[in-house]
Amino acid sequence: MRSSPNRLVATIFGAVYLLVGLLGFAVTGGVGFLATEGGLLLGVFAVNPLHNIAHLLIGGALLAAGLVSARAAKTVNIVVGAAYLLLGIVGFFLVGTPANILALNVPDHFLHLASAIVLLGVGLAAERSPQTATA
Repeated sequence: MRSSPNRLVATIFGAVYLLVGLLGFAVTGGVGFLATEGGLLLGVFAVNPLHNIAHLLIGGALLAAGLVSARAAKTVNIVVGAAYLLLGIVGFFLVGTPANILALNVPDHFLHLASAIVLLGVGLAAERSPQTATA
């Protein structure tokens, strides 16, 4: 794992997102599964039970990929990074609407965008195969 930036990032992000998913249930007691406003994790990030489950699934995918191979980690980093980029952008338009089924708030959007930058950056830049020079 030490020689693979993708495996390292996937493993760390996977463990963190699994922990965040579990901790989220501590603040979502009494919050509806699809509530548009949720409990505050760490006093800042809004979550509801669906949001917690999404964190558990994403964390599990990242952790599993990080433990399997560099190729798997690279693929999952790119896919999750792209999904977080989309969610980070679209999320700004969901706040305050009935479509906000993940109970997203503005700090969530910035965290999702930051995660996207790291995951996509490592996924797209690390462990690239050498290009053959053409004349």
